[in-house]
Amino acid sequence: MKVFDGTNVNYIIIGEGKEWVIFLHGWGGSIESFKYVAENLKLGKKCLLIDFPPFGKSTEPKTIWGVKEYADALKEILDREKIEKFDIISHSFGGRVAIYFSSVYTNMVNKLVLIDSAGLKPKKSLKKRIKICFYKLAKRFGFYFNFGSQDYLALSPHMKKCFVKIVNEDLKSYAKTIKAETLIIFGEKDKDTPLYLAKKLNKLIASSKLIVLKNAGHYAYLDNFYEFKPIVENFIGG
Repeated sequence: MKVFDGTNVNYIIIGEGKEWVIFLHGWGGSIESFKYVAENLKLGKKCLLIDFPPFGKSTEPKTIWGVKEYADALKEILDREKIEKFDIISHSFGGRVAIYFSSVYTNMVNKLVLIDSAGLKPKKSLKKRIKICFYKLAKRFGFYFNFGSQDYLALSPHMKKCFVKIVNEDLKSYAKTIKAETLIIFGEKDKDTPLYLAKKLNKLIASSKLIVLKNAGHYAYLDNFYEFKPIVENFIGG
């Protein structure tokens, strides 16, 4: 457990080896989201898995955190463990942190895996634009509704502020400056981070390759693990 900005940040280390792989889970997940993967991938490296606050055994942030604060918390853990060079395997929200971190700390990240990664502003459908207009109009006249995704509605009032800050951050400029060799893996049927965002990331990150896993959704690494496994083993280990 590491205290950062008054927040307890839980993490574990598993496996053996001289080199490191950092696993960054998605929003609402925890160490358990990647533990099975870390234990079953044959990478020959030590694995560090983190509970992003307030999930798992980590506590709720004391201040309003955005992507930068999550990346800063990760950096403090890495400094504590004296980890200077590593690979990253990230999913969804973890991809946001990975994109920012890989851009800011370019010399620390060796290889980067982005699975169904968030970080770019998605297109708003007509249905969503109408819903937003309705909500704003209702709010103006004093009516309030539970508006937002299930991820948002499940949060505490404080974490809702963090969530809004995070989803409104467009990491396009950070993606452009990533130097690490990058593997982008998306599920063919991902509805949370649609495939067009994967293609956009692929264009933004110079040294990147896109692989689409068939019959997989937003959790492509679990939906199609036995196709995912050799791809990542070859990329990280090869």
